[in-house]
Amino acid sequence: MIRHQRIRRNTTRAIFMAIIILQDLVPFFGNIPLGPLSITTLHVTVILAAIILGPGEGAIIGGTWGILTWVRAFVAPSSPLAPLVFTNPLVAILPRVMIGLVAGYLFRFVLHYSHSERCAAILAAIAGTLTNTGLVLGLIALFYRTPAVAQAYGVDVNHLLPALLAIMATNGLAELALAVIVVPLVVIPVLEVRRRLV
Repeated sequence: MIRHQRIRRNTTRAIFMAIIILQDLVPFFGNIPLGPLSITTLHVTVILAAIILGPGEGAIIGGTWGILTWVRAFVAPSSPLAPLVFTNPLVAILPRVMIGLVAGYLFRFVLHYSHSERCAAILAAIAGTLTNTGLVLGLIALFYRTPAVAQAYGVDVNHLLPALLAIMATNGLAELALAVIVVPLVVIPVLEVRRRLV
């Protein structure tokens, strides 16, 4: 029984990794470029993995995305901004890993006290998305207040912080809305099927 569960977990992890790789490599599937920005859908997959498999596995799936982001920044950037900031593994990888940890642990915490999978899934989706957006933009503001990065956003250095806040309020909200809609729709049926299989 334990061996069967291990095989199922490894298979599910491999499927999530394959989805992340496809999303990252197929144009307009995982990253939708809009000028200097790139709206992502990959965070949804990481949040789903964190809820279905647990925070540790979510961190691994997030780390897979982070490593792909880092490598692509050198060889095939998804936006003009990518080679300027995502060549730093701290910016490329850490926020993606943290999505899995935050979303996974928050889902467990909320579920323990509310016993509502929908509520727990929605809050995990919100927290996971804000973790990614907040950390990426926060680290850019911390490490990359440079003319080159400001120019990629179409502003001067003095207006970089307001530009980053505007991004959080625009494409950050779009990514948040996507996660809040998709995560409960996928997670609740999957968890129900898992309970039946146990």
